[in-house]
Amino acid sequence: MNLFLKLPDPAGITCLDELSEMLRRLKVWAGDPSYETIRRRVNATWSARGRPPGELTVRPTVANCFRPGRRRVNNDLVLAIVEVLHPDGGYVTQWRQALRILGGEAEAVSQVRVQAALPPDPAGFAGRTGELARLRAAVRSGSPVLVEGMAGVGKTHLVVHVGHDLARDDAYDQVLFVNLRGFHPDPAQPPADPGAVLDGFLRLLGVPGHRIPHDVTACVAAYRSRLAGRRVLVVLDDAATVDQIRPLLPRTPGCVTLITSRRHLAGLRRVTRVPVGVFTPAEATAYVTSAVPGMPVGSDPLAADHVAQRCGYLPLALSLVVGHMRGAAGWTLTDHAERLDDRHRDRRLDSAVENALAMSYHHLAAGTRRLLRLSALHPGQDFDAYAAAALAGSELATAVAALDLLHRDSLVQRIAADRYAFHDLIRAYAAGRAHDEDPPAVRRDALTRLFDQYLATSVSAMAVLHPAEACRRPAGSVAGRTGPELTDAAAAMRWLDAERTNLVAAAIHTAHHGWPDHTTRLAHVLYRYFQGGHHTDALILHEQALQAARRNDDLAGQAHALIDLGVAHTRQARRARATGHLRHALKLFRLARDRKGEARALNHLGFIAEQTGRLPEATRYYRKALDLARRAGHQGAEAFARNGLGVVDTRQGAYAGAAENLHRALTLCRQRGNRVGEAAALDSLGLLHSRTGRAGPAISLHEQALVITREIGDQDAETYVLNGLGEAALVAGRPVESAGHHAAARALATRIGAPTQRARAYAGLGRAYQALGRIELARDHYRHAVAVHAELGTPEAGETRARLAELDGPRPAPPTRRGAWSSRCGR
Repeated sequence: MNLFLKLPDPAGITCLDELSEMLRRLKVWAGDPSYETIRRRVNATWSARGRPPGELTVRPTVANCFRPGRRRVNNDLVLAIVEVLHPDGGYVTQWRQALRILGGEAEAVSQVRVQAALPPDPAGFAGRTGELARLRAAVRSGSPVLVEGMAGVGKTHLVVHVGHDLARDDAYDQVLFVNLRGFHPDPAQPPADPGAVLDGFLRLLGVPGHRIPHDVTACVAAYRSRLAGRRVLVVLDDAATVDQIRPLLPRTPGCVTLITSRRHLAGLRRVTRVPVGVFTPAEATAYVTSAVPGMPVGSDPLAADHVAQRCGYLPLALSLVVGHMRGAAGWTLTDHAERLDDRHRDRRLDSAVENALAMSYHHLAAGTRRLLRLSALHPGQDFDAYAAAALAGSELATAVAALDLLHRDSLVQRIAADRYAFHDLIRAYAAGRAHDEDPPAVRRDALTRLFDQYLATSVSAMAVLHPAEACRRPAGSVAGRTGPELTDAAAAMRWLDAERTNLVAAAIHTAHHGWPDHTTRLAHVLYRYFQGGHHTDALILHEQALQAARRNDDLAGQAHALIDLGVAHTRQARRARATGHLRHALKLFRLARDRKGEARALNHLGFIAEQTGRLPEATRYYRKALDLARRAGHQGAEAFARNGLGVVDTRQGAYAGAAENLHRALTLCRQRGNRVGEAAALDSLGLLHSRTGRAGPAISLHEQALVITREIGDQDAETYVLNGLGEAALVAGRPVESAGHHAAARALATRIGAPTQRARAYAGLGRAYQALGRIELARDHYRHAVAVHAELGTPEAGETRARLAELDGPRPAPPTRRGAWSSRCGR
């Protein structure tokens, strides 16, 4: 069949030449229009969507997309070409995915920080009387608001200020805030994928991870359904296109939506538009005089007017100049106006920021300039002083002093007490200076120091939290000791939580830009932390590790990454995908004759079999793992296998054998200082005691396990223990206490996306309410449990259906009957 008669399939494109070839096939398939025709259609589409004339394309640029030998392509243009050649949304989506995979962006677009709070209200907010009035009127009318204007006019500050005003008026009870990165200067920070934003929003709204659809259309429906009846402020900052925004609009009465963009976005319907331009001359002058109170005017009474004029009345430029003015002791307003006159070469508004930045930049000391330049290379959205010190190769105190000065001069934003971020124009300027002034080797060394620091501090954090798992940490010393001292578990967890998105961003960057060893080591070291409740990030992290290991021909790294991916999928009840990864890992470990790795893979396969009620199969896996672990001297894997065998025996009523294995597992874990395994063994022993009617010892064991899980920050394990406490309390005849524990387990499982324990919590609540005689509540919770268990394919669905049927029978089930539970992975 002639290839040009078939609609080309972009899946599987592996290089830019293949991309060009596929575009040529599509062009012929579509009737072979001329490049000029394609250009006109693309520009017509872009213009209709609000793209300004200066960003439209030209014929040679279009033609270049079809030619081989390209080193890079404009993804926006390629997608626009595809759309005009075959305007089918699903087909364009296929090309978008192919481009992301080709450019290593699939993970980058999915990395987006959604927040449940607004940034701080900007200090020194001034002017904007008319814009504020229009914004507030639009909010009262219920209309979404698009604040549009050029870069640097203060769109985000305006929206955040209004958001804080609304909070004071009690206009909403929840916030969803996201920076959509529509115009981020770093190609490694592409515009955020709306599907990833919806995933984050749904989690903030209480939807468990396993209930979030993969299809964007279904996600939109779930999002709007979840918002119904709520008062939520949704802030969509720095939007690039209508397509990026449309799925994120609530379309729900009672919700307030504020959007910012540099583009007009003409295709966005039913919104109130609030154009924001530069300050009026009066506003700009008032801003200057109020920002430097007490500064003498000097000989020119209109000096403040001249400063404002030279800044083009642009708020960002004004804030930069004012920051510089505050640090010039002994100068008058006239002196500053004359300095700006000396530097003023171009009266266009677009040059105002460049001029202000150049003046501020050259005023800095050499070391501070270096820190500014190299900090702009950071792959994440924000950073702390330790990261800045690592990038600059300076002492921490030097970095802190420099950041304080840069913040005073408005060159960096302080978004929290110890965290900083760039305005994207300033980041672009600073990164440009880095590429002009710092050779490639210097820039690479700076990033290497940063990645070394993240790896070293991750090692320190995990050593504090999990001292028994030294085998997961790099042997010998680790470079990059500029990170914070983490002396206790609380400090370790604070650092990991604060840096989680940066650690994932570092893994993505290192995997695709020449640091594959850092990727695999970071993923291996941080496995336990991400396993403890950050399942979506875990999938991204370990997928990056797998790709990096493949590029390095590192079979051991591939096998461990496959297991880690398998565990992440297991936590989200994606058992088929988990099993595939684990079996692949098992083959690699067997090829390498790695008995420890083989035992680890077998243990996790046993856990999946146990969860799905295939107890004889689970026993076989655990026994094979136990034999290999004992021969290899791997006590961690031995403890895991014994814990699993103990749980299986308990479920089958073989209590003596269960007790022997569980006590042996507990002893092994305590000998090694394996706190994860210790909590798992304590929890399993507690369940054994509940099963045999010994509520007091069961509660004591679960409480010990709960202390450990909270100290090490393992939220996933905490859901198991809370459910175990609920079941033990019911055996003790305390149904109110039981309901409290199960409700806490349900809330936590919902938040982190742990569906198995969420179903178990529903069933536990049903039993507690049944014991209290609150039959309707019991019935409702049993139904929820049945629905989740049935969706997961777990055997507890039948057991819970039986309990539901008993509610209408003559005798309710006694509280000591078996509940829905399973063991937890200890390793």
